[in-house]
Amino acid sequence: MNYLDYFLFIFSVVIMIATPGPVMILVASAGLKGGYKKALETIFGTNLASLVLIFISVLVLKGVLSINDSYLNIIRILGCLYIGYLGFTIIKEVIQAPHPEAIQTVSAQNGGFKKGFLVGISNPKDIIFFSAFFPQFVSITPQLNLSLTILTLTWIVLDFLTLSLVYIFFRRLSNSHLYPKILGLCGLLLLLIALYGLYQSVI
Repeated sequence: MNYLDYFLFIFSVVIMIATPGPVMILVASAGLKGGYKKALETIFGTNLASLVLIFISVLVLKGVLSINDSYLNIIRILGCLYIGYLGFTIIKEVIQAPHPEAIQTVSAQNGGFKKGFLVGISNPKDIIFFSAFFPQFVSITPQLNLSLTILTLTWIVLDFLTLSLVYIFFRRLSNSHLYPKILGLCGLLLLLIALYGLYQSVI
């Protein structure tokens, strides 16, 4: 086994997951609103989305499936629009809440398994990662299937642990007076990520 490539993969995955993006911000906002249960549901949703994208990447690697660039771009645009909608929803909720405590009493529309899956499956960053970056590490063992199994299991574990730590970090801030501002910032970042993704998709 090529341990150097494997550790590079681990490092790259942790950096990618921990870097502010739609998935990380959705998990953070879900945790702020609904506690660890809601954050965990969201993480499971994003994890399933990752497995679907990995499966598609494997099919492409084995020559079973080919994806037209135009279709891929349409998926990215739709994903950006959905992410932007979620960001707008969070910002609207923060603005309309009469006081900070009221934010947590509003029905937790943000996060959950379904939203986690939809954001994960349409996240431009994940689409690019699994279609372009992931295949670079399939040579960690001489056997393609074994390499893919190791990489997939590693991704699932790292995704779960990293996003759980993100939740814990943001949850500690939930009792402070900065809570509404943090949640609003999450919404704003989602909106900016969506706009940037749209810009990248149309140029």
